[in-house]
Amino acid sequence: MSFEIGTDEEPQHWHEDIDDDVSGRLNWLRAGVLGANDGIVSTAGVVMGVAGATDDSATILIAGIAALTAGALSMGAGEYVSVSTQRDSERAILAMEKTELEQMPHTEQEELARMYRDKGLSKQTADLVAAELTEHNALEAHADIEFGIDPDALANPWHAALASMLAFTVGALLPLLVVAFVPDAARIITTVVTVAVALAFAGAVSARLGYSPRLPAMARNVGGGLLAMGVTYLIGSFAGIHLG
Repeated sequence: MSFEIGTDEEPQHWHEDIDDDVSGRLNWLRAGVLGANDGIVSTAGVVMGVAGATDDSATILIAGIAALTAGALSMGAGEYVSVSTQRDSERAILAMEKTELEQMPHTEQEELARMYRDKGLSKQTADLVAAELTEHNALEAHADIEFGIDPDALANPWHAALASMLAFTVGALLPLLVVAFVPDAARIITTVVTVAVALAFAGAVSARLGYSPRLPAMARNVGGGLLAMGVTYLIGSFAGIHLG
């Protein structure tokens, strides 16, 4: 089927390209929200735990800075290792597929046609699609349908690591700034309220990005964060009493 300029079909392909691009950006944004969420919860948990053991502002602030630094570096390193492993695997798969295409092109084209038949295309259409895709870019066609890989868009581990570090740091700064600037008498309640609001916002954003109901996501996020802070505060209080 051919498409003429000005027909209804052509804009549809244009919109599909835009949807793919938006989907990729939303995945990065969702990862950023989750990274910031981790920064909020983990740093707030450390700050609350230390606050339960001591009233010394300097000690609490140092603990918060240490938690932010260690968490951001851990997130960055973990993301770098994870994405590097994924990228190495994808490159190995692409190399293997390229070798197979060079050694047995006809068999690979028949395999591609079979996969399209399995997706519901008729034999005639599947054979035509496989032939045209093979002529255009055989490696890209096989990588997409067999493994869901785009050879031209492999994940960059450095980008992923920096994004994770930045997202975690932004989230962790919230409880840290509360500890640094809020008076001692209001520190605990202000931290709890501020973190709860931030977690509710993060839950709402992640739900919107995932097209899911907001209230359950917000409730889970806030509930988990408050539980973490409550447990660490109680442990810190117990340690302060018995070990201080």
